[in-house]
Amino acid sequence: MAVIYLVHPTHGAKVAISEEEAFSDEMYGWTRYNPNTPVAADDDEPVNVVAEPKSRGRRRATQKD
Repeated sequence: MAVIYLVHPTHGAKVAISEEEAFSDEMYGWTRYNPNTPVAADDDEPVNVVAEPKSRGRRRATQKD
């Protein structure tokens, strides 16, 4: 049984168990990759950055004296 690793820009990664399945997946945008090959990190994008929390509700009204 063949194990073929595939990756998709939207759906992530998956494993196909036959050439026919891998060929069908490639028609829908999946690409093959080797998990043992190291991937170079892009320094342009920050990794694991937490987004700023969103404010909730309305602002408090200021009192006029």
